[in-house]
Amino acid sequence: MKPLPHRYDVQLKAGPTGYAHLDCVGRRTLASAPPIEFGGPGDAWSPEHLLLASIEACFLFTFRAVARASNLEFLNANVHVEGTVDRQGAVTRFIDIVIRPRLTFAPGIDRAKVAAAVAKTEKNCLVSATLAIPVRVEADIVENEAAA
Repeated sequence: MKPLPHRYDVQLKAGPTGYAHLDCVGRRTLASAPPIEFGGPGDAWSPEHLLLASIEACFLFTFRAVARASNLEFLNANVHVEGTVDRQGAVTRFIDIVIRPRLTFAPGIDRAKVAAAVAKTEKNCLVSATLAIPVRVEADIVENEAAA
C-alpha cells in the first residue's frame, strides 16, 4: 500500500435531463441515472446501485488482504449486498445495508479463523466504515468437497 493520505478524483458531466457521465482518468466513462424507483430509466448505474457496488467491492478487496495476512486460502467469494431505502424522520435514506458474502474454502478449514477474518474485514472495510448507517455482515462459509 502507498503511504497515506490517498486522494481520488471523479468528475460528473450532465445536462438538465438524461444520463450523467462519470469520468476518472484512466477509466472508461460510466453512465449514471436515477433508479426506476425515482423516475429514472432503470438501465444505468444509479447512485444507490453504485453505493452498494462500492460496499461489495470494498468488502471483497479487504477480505482478500485479510485472508492473505491470515494465511487463509479461499477458493471463491460471491458477495451480495442488499440495501433498503425508506423515510427516516424527514429524510429519505438507506436504513439498512446487509453484506452477504458466500466464501468457499477447501474442506477442513478452520471456521474460527475464517470468522475472525470476516470480522476484521467488516471492521476495516473503508467504504462501510465511512457510512453513518451500520452495515451488517451475514457470511456463509462453505467447504467445497471437490477441492479436496
